[in-house]
Amino acid sequence: MVSTERPPVAPVVVPRWVQLVLLPIAILALWALARAAGTVLLIFTVAAVLALILNPMVAWLQRRARFPRGLAVFSVYIGLLVVFAGVGFLLANPIADQAAKFGRDVPQIIDDANSQLHDVQTYFDDKGIDVELEKQGETALETLQAKVVGGAQDVVSFGGDLLTRMVETGLALVLILVLSIYMLLYGQRIGAAVRQAMPPGDGSAEDDYPTRVVRAVSGYVRGQLLFSTAMGTGAGLGLWLFGVLGIFEDGRTYALAFGIFFGLMEMIPFVGPVLGAIPPILVAFFQDPLTGLWVGLLFLALQQIEGHIVAPQIFGHTLRINPILVIFALLVGGELYGIAGALVALPIAAVARETIVYLRRHLVLEPWGTVSPIGAVGLDPPPGPEPEEAARPTPTIRS
Repeated sequence: MVSTERPPVAPVVVPRWVQLVLLPIAILALWALARAAGTVLLIFTVAAVLALILNPMVAWLQRRARFPRGLAVFSVYIGLLVVFAGVGFLLANPIADQAAKFGRDVPQIIDDANSQLHDVQTYFDDKGIDVELEKQGETALETLQAKVVGGAQDVVSFGGDLLTRMVETGLALVLILVLSIYMLLYGQRIGAAVRQAMPPGDGSAEDDYPTRVVRAVSGYVRGQLLFSTAMGTGAGLGLWLFGVLGIFEDGRTYALAFGIFFGLMEMIPFVGPVLGAIPPILVAFFQDPLTGLWVGLLFLALQQIEGHIVAPQIFGHTLRINPILVIFALLVGGELYGIAGALVALPIAAVARETIVYLRRHLVLEPWGTVSPIGAVGLDPPPGPEPEEAARPTPTIRS
C-alpha cells in the first residue's frame, strides 16, 4: 500500500541580523505607509476583500463550467446584479405597502405624540415644574419642523456638504468595483506571486497560503450573512408577536420592514444594532411611552442574545478568533477609518490569523542562544557521524 503522507517541509530560518534590523524597519515602514496612504489604502483593502469574497465563485465557474477567467468574472458580477435585483423586486411590494401605510399613519402618530406632550406639559404645570414643552400653541415637534423649514441657509449648506460626500463616496465605490475586477482577473498571478513571497507549503490545499486566506474570508461572509439573517428574523418575529399580543399593534403591520432594516443594520459594527432599533422604538413611543418602553426592552433583549449567544456561536466557528481579538480589531478599524474601517476589520483579522498560523508552521526565527534552528523545530539532524565518533581515531586491525 502506497503511503499518501507528504514529507515534512523544511522551515525557512530567519537570520538574527534580519530580526534585529529589517523586521523593525519593515514594521515602521508599513505603519508610515498606512498613515500616509489613508483613504487610498482603505479603498485597496475593501477592493481586495471584495475580490477574496467573489473569488470562490469565479474559481467554481472556471472549474465546473470551463469558463475563461474573464468570462467567469463577468458572469459573477452579472449574477450578483440579477440576484440583488430579484431580491429587491420580491421585497419591493410588501415593503412599499408597509412604507406607504406608515406614511399615511405619520400624521396620526404626530397627533398622538402632540397629545402626549400636552399631557406631560399639563402635569409639569400642575406640579410647578418650569419646563416648556409647549409654547404659544406650538408643540416641540412643530417647533422642530419650523426650525427645519425656516433654516434655509443651513439646509442649503448641509445639502452641499451631503452632495459632496455622496459624489466622493460614489467615486470611491466605482474605484473599488474596478479594482476588485482587476484583482479577480489577475487573481491567479497574484496568488502565484504570494506563494513565491511566502515560505513554501507541502503542496496540499490545506497548506496553501492563498487558499487558506480565501477560505478565511469566505467563512467570515457566511458567518455575517447568517448572523444578520438570524437577528433580522428575530426582530421581525418579536415585533409581530407584540402585535398579536396587543402590546404594539403596529408591530404586526411593520414587522417585515423593521426586521429587514434591523438585519441590514446588523452588518454595521457598533452602531448598527442601535440604528436598527431606533425606527420601531420611535413609532411605538409616539403611540404610547409605555409601548415604546416595551419595544425598547425587546431590542435590549435581542442585543443581549446577540452578544452572548448568537455572535459567539456563529463567529466562533467561522472566524476561529478569540472574542477579545475580535473586539480589538473592530476598535482599531473604527479608530483608523471609521465605519468603513470597522466593516473590513474582521475579514482582515481573519486573514491575519491565517498568516500567523501559516508562518508559525513554516518560518523559524534563528535563536539567539546556542541551540541550532533545526534542533529548535525538532527536525532530524543531517546524516553523518556523531561529533565524538568523528573525533575518535579509527582502530587498526593487527594480523
